[in-house]
Amino acid sequence: MSKKPKKSVYINTKESVRITRFNRKLTKKLEKQRADSGADPEKYTTVMKNDKNVVEFDNLCSYFFTDIGTVKAVDGISFEVPKGATVGIVGESGCGKSVTSLSLMQLLQRPQGQTVGGEIRFNMGDGIAYNIVNTPTTEMMKIRGNKVSMIFQEPMTSLNPVFRSGDQVDEVIKLHNPRMPNEEVRNRTIDMLKLVGIANPEGVYKMYPHELSGGMRQRIMIAMALSCDPELIIADEPTTALDVTIQAQILDLLKNLKARIGSSIMLITHDLGVVADMADYVVVMYAGRIVEKGTSRDIFHNPKHPYTIGLMKSKPVVGKEVDELYNIRGSVPNPLDMPNYCYFRDRCDYSFDPCFSGEYPPEYKISDTHCVSCYLFKDQGEISSRPISVDVKEL
Repeated sequence: MSKKPKKSVYINTKESVRITRFNRKLTKKLEKQRADSGADPEKYTTVMKNDKNVVEFDNLCSYFFTDIGTVKAVDGISFEVPKGATVGIVGESGCGKSVTSLSLMQLLQRPQGQTVGGEIRFNMGDGIAYNIVNTPTTEMMKIRGNKVSMIFQEPMTSLNPVFRSGDQVDEVIKLHNPRMPNEEVRNRTIDMLKLVGIANPEGVYKMYPHELSGGMRQRIMIAMALSCDPELIIADEPTTALDVTIQAQILDLLKNLKARIGSSIMLITHDLGVVADMADYVVVMYAGRIVEKGTSRDIFHNPKHPYTIGLMKSKPVVGKEVDELYNIRGSVPNPLDMPNYCYFRDRCDYSFDPCFSGEYPPEYKISDTHCVSCYLFKDQGEISSRPISVDVKEL
């Protein structure tokens, strides 16, 4: 019996040229469609499904068109961020957490990175909502920093090293308040530096980023994000590269500021302890899709998806001795060639016959707040939604 030839992970020059030409043609078409939709307000004005949400992601698909194929970084995800709530997004590196937030901010690296399907409905108030996918850049410049702000992952690379810290906060305030006098802008910046817990705001105002510690730089980033009292704050791993005591201070600061200005927070992190402490709702992502979502209590006290259970088991527990930490076997599927079945099947300890049916599992509703994409719950809940992938050849 002859063995099946192993599929090559490499592509030849001819295939690479074909992919490059296809990508160039497609991204040019998508850019033109985006420009055309931005010219007509009716094409990006919509309504919220629930006016109590600040943002609604509805079957969002964000892809990267590379020289070796299409990477479906975010592929059909749907969830909401209620007003005044904190939603934690967790999952391993490369699962699509940051791409989700960058899609909302329209900061994907175009033309290679494109949102090709679904909607991102942002609540503008007074019954009006914008579909961020089609919103033109001129409108996005009014929204970014003013209604939606982002605390980026690494403050040293996010702050400009040749400008003083205070000037960089000033710039955000001036952009959205062009008629505000310079002295008032400076006073507003110093007030923001005080608000984020900087003891010497006048001195730090004049300092360059390299003169500040990691925790101080992160506080500057938070001051920039909060300077215009946004309705939604995106915190993309805000405690990365900080020591434990500074992490605790930054998280306490975010909680206090959220309560003070009444904003919603979209918290992206690997740290389950941070999510358990801060989040009201939790979204668990794997390989570009949502595998489980619910309230913080649902996820931490009653996890259902095998991947979520694996994440919980892999977390060290204080006072509990183990020979070695649990790890999820196997690896994530190749993002250029995703299977047509559950992406977690080959790593799952609970897979059974329906998992081999050749179809990705839909989202089953376990309770009013708890949903899971797993065939284990086929008979326990009704289908609430199904992720819809976009065929790039049909675009």
